[in-house]
Amino acid sequence: MSKRILVPMTYSEESEKALAHALSNFSDAEITVIHVINPHVHYGTEGYVGYEQILEEEQRNAEELFATATHIAEEHDATISTEQLTGHTPRTIVEYAEEHGFDQLVLGSRGRSGIPRLLLGSVAEAVTRRSPIPVTIVR
Repeated sequence: MSKRILVPMTYSEESEKALAHALSNFSDAEITVIHVINPHVHYGTEGYVGYEQILEEEQRNAEELFATATHIAEEHDATISTEQLTGHTPRTIVEYAEEHGFDQLVLGSRGRSGIPRLLLGSVAEAVTRRSPIPVTIVR
């Protein structure tokens, strides 16, 4: 039985490295790339300003991200599936992995430490803490 690998991606070099790692190390696996749009990132003191326009822009950006992911997969002679989701990023990643029966998560991390990590948080750390399946973090 082949493995099912989930690769959450953002617009970072580390995410691209994570996908390349998954494609190289799990060449016989079914690989799915997801991108989570977190609407709370755009929430200000006045609430959501132009929510529909922001969401449309984020969706267009996600399509470009998936085109990049598909190109990386083609360089590894592989195919991937993609899925765009909306929600709180760490929670959405873990719930999606659980609900769809994935065997492994592979995600990139910028490797922040100290104050930047405290202020900005770490999606990779939150996913690792919550995930019931193995997580590989690529830097």
